[in-house]
Amino acid sequence: FILVEFEMSKKKSKLSNTDEFTFYKTHPKTCDPNDFWGQVMRTVNGKPVDEDQIVMIVDAVKSGLDLKQDDVLLDLCCGNGALTDRFFRLCRGGVGVDFSEALIEVARRNFQMLPDRSYELLDVEDFVCNYSENHNFTKGMCYGSFMYLPEKKAKTVLKSLYSRFKSVDHIYIGNLPDRELLHEYLKMKSITSTEYLDPTSPVGIWRTKSEFEAMAKNVGWKVSFSQMPASFYSAAYRYDALLYRGV
Repeated sequence: FILVEFEMSKKKSKLSNTDEFTFYKTHPKTCDPNDFWGQVMRTVNGKPVDEDQIVMIVDAVKSGLDLKQDDVLLDLCCGNGALTDRFFRLCRGGVGVDFSEALIEVARRNFQMLPDRSYELLDVEDFVCNYSENHNFTKGMCYGSFMYLPEKKAKTVLKSLYSRFKSVDHIYIGNLPDRELLHEYLKMKSITSTEYLDPTSPVGIWRTKSEFEAMAKNVGWKVSFSQMPASFYSAAYRYDALLYRGV
């Protein structure tokens, strides 16, 4: 799930290195049960992002994946399912996976429609390495969360997706912070430094497009990149990546 950096930096400044990820499990419990965007910190200045921002995300992912009605989608780090459900409506459904019990509870209560739309409480690395159910996934996505995976875990996830999910031909990984544009982020936030290689920092790990491409290509994926419209609230320092098998 996506995190808005300035707000997260203030909230996470009180956390120790050992309980950083606990925040993602406990914060949703402090929100109104129907505040779906607040639960996943998809907010700006403390308020949920406008609907036009959500529409931009949906349009970008739908177009990038060429999502069709007969596709079956795997959404890694799906959060509370509020965004995932928008994509499930556009295809046959699929599975959302997240490690936050609180968020999966919200997803199951509000968006789960078995057997076509289900939500699994599991670490994404455990899921892609060990999941044995045959859902015939055709497309995959991870929006706003991949940069929070530690480097080793990120590589394992990409490798397992390529080797174990043969029917998945495209994966959309969105809202990645661009290390080459780190200066834009620092300027916007009026700060002088950030932990750009720390997955537990407010923005996670910053990678250049070349660094991300090298990591993906090393396990077999081909990669293309895209940018969100300038009116998207984090477009100034982020990019999206589309992984595909190619020939």
